[in-house]
Amino acid sequence: MQLKTHLAINQSLCGQLLSVDEGTAIVKINTTAEMVVDDHKLVHGGFIFGAADYAAMAAVNDPNVVLGSAEVKFLKPSKSGDSVLLKAKVVETKGKRRRVDVEGVDESGITIFSGIFICFVLEKHVLG
Repeated sequence: MQLKTHLAINQSLCGQLLSVDEGTAIVKINTTAEMVVDDHKLVHGGFIFGAADYAAMAAVNDPNVVLGSAEVKFLKPSKSGDSVLLKAKVVETKGKRRRVDVEGVDESGITIFSGIFICFVLEKHVLG
């Protein structure tokens, strides 16, 4: 399936799309030194969130999808050099509303992130 949304996203900041299918997507983010917030090489959670958001948008896969809200949990920190897979799945559709569950797993298979993303598919672009 071809991606129809977020075509101009910076994949070095928001992760690389590995797969997109009907109602699902997987994004991989490789964390870098530019994402670090301290001497312990802790990665700012916003980068993980950004990759999860990108995965959710890709799972909905409509050019006019927007994020309405998100409820997320950071279960384990990430450090520079880690790779995280964000797996998104549309679990509910009600009219324009989509609920997308996203799970982030580190290289050892441990869940480090989970989120519920409420997305909306609009009739036209949010800025148009």
